[in-house]
Amino acid sequence: MSSLRTLATPLTIGAFGLTAVTGALMFFHLDSGLNKVAHEWLSWALVVGVSLHVAVNFRAFTLYLKRPAAMAIVGAFALLLAGSFLSPGAQTGGSPVVAVMQGLGAAPVERVIALTGEDEASGLARLRAAGIDAAPGRRIDDLSGGDRARQGEILSLIFAR
Repeated sequence: MSSLRTLATPLTIGAFGLTAVTGALMFFHLDSGLNKVAHEWLSWALVVGVSLHVAVNFRAFTLYLKRPAAMAIVGAFALLLAGSFLSPGAQTGGSPVVAVMQGLGAAPVERVIALTGEDEASGLARLRAAGIDAAPGRRIDDLSGGDRARQGEILSLIFAR
């Protein structure tokens, strides 16, 4: 346990620092380079560090969490976590970006190509050259197999000339 104790606290502190800084940069749209990747992947170090910290100090945590203020704070964050899975935007129209992406996904590929001003044959040929089995009447979401990242790649190919 003592070897875990010497690892858990510095791991938690270091990972928290990385996650806090990269998260703040992302929040204010100031991230660059590998900030987002570091935030997403190295945040797992925070999960590991906190898990080790809780395991090493389990008795102290259970005693501390019996206090009303601690229970209230942890409970409030549990409710916030549960609320983060709700989609209130869907009831009020939601993000226009989501609506546009859904509309483009549901559209036949030739209509989306027409939005660029490029002729249909050239646009379809460019998609086929990129390995996409594009044909008139096929929807973008069909071409992407329902994969949103792939849909974005297809739309990038269509709109980047």
